[in-house]
Amino acid sequence: MTKLIIQIPCYNEEKTLGTTLMALPRSVPGVDVVEWLIINDGSSDRTIETALEYGVDHIVDLKFNQGLAKAFMAGVDACLKNGADIIVNTDADNQYFAGDIPKLIQPILDGQAQIVIGSRPISQIAHFSPLKKLLQKVGSSVVRLASNTEIEDAPSGFRAMSRDAAMRLNVFDDYTYTLETIIQAGQKGMAIMSVPIRTNPDLRPSRLVKSIFSYVRRSMTTIMHIYLTYKPRRLFNVLGTIPFTMGVLLGVRWLALYFGGTTRSHVPSLVLAAILILMGVQLWIFSLAAYLTEVNRKILEDIQLRLRKQDYDKALASEKQALWVD
Repeated sequence: MTKLIIQIPCYNEEKTLGTTLMALPRSVPGVDVVEWLIINDGSSDRTIETALEYGVDHIVDLKFNQGLAKAFMAGVDACLKNGADIIVNTDADNQYFAGDIPKLIQPILDGQAQIVIGSRPISQIAHFSPLKKLLQKVGSSVVRLASNTEIEDAPSGFRAMSRDAAMRLNVFDDYTYTLETIIQAGQKGMAIMSVPIRTNPDLRPSRLVKSIFSYVRRSMTTIMHIYLTYKPRRLFNVLGTIPFTMGVLLGVRWLALYFGGTTRSHVPSLVLAAILILMGVQLWIFSLAAYLTEVNRKILEDIQLRLRKQDYDKALASEKQALWVD
């Protein structure tokens, strides 16, 4: 039996949540059970009451606002404990067209992908300014390079993931999960792809993008942090090669001048060459340390995955036993 759980992170979504829930399906081709789950991220309005009125199956109630990234992961954890084979994440503002959920999960059902990202028609979205459309495209291009994937719409929150993929994900950033999970999936070798999806008319302004400058700054910081986490060796190797090469070239120049019979000592050039070479070697040593840290991280991730599987399987077995007793 295949279970799909659709999760929705919520922060004061009383006004739009009902519209979003009314559009969600209760049956999807290829899936036996469809359930809904909301993550109440410290809302002060009637978000929970609205969810209950519309028949939400599961509610994760975070007493204090912890941000979108932590709410997303809390939802994923709850979905796995409730036996989800496939998890779909969508937004509470009804931005994404719920009728495309079957299209979103089909590559997972077919075994073609572990994670599927819904790609919005950015150029056709009326409430996106020309600057925002440009930045969305540029940002997605940067994420594609950092993750070695072909994801067209990296900031899209409309996404599906298999149970196995969900157990492998970790989100360290406090701001958003969208970019980090794609880069992480790409670096871990998960099968990830995009499918075109439709959007609905805008119901409210984005709460994540308070200003274009702030969004760009925080997104670039997130990309850099994740790249440092998953590709530190490459970064330190590049950083080390630059000063080392400059130092060697300066040293060769000094030798050429020295054996060419120059009357000047050119000591400053020699000192600078030595400093640059030492800097390069030191950065390469950091690369070696980063390699050892990377190996340790992979071991810890394997241990974490095994513990998560045990934890979720135990929770699922307890739920099945409780249903059998009833």
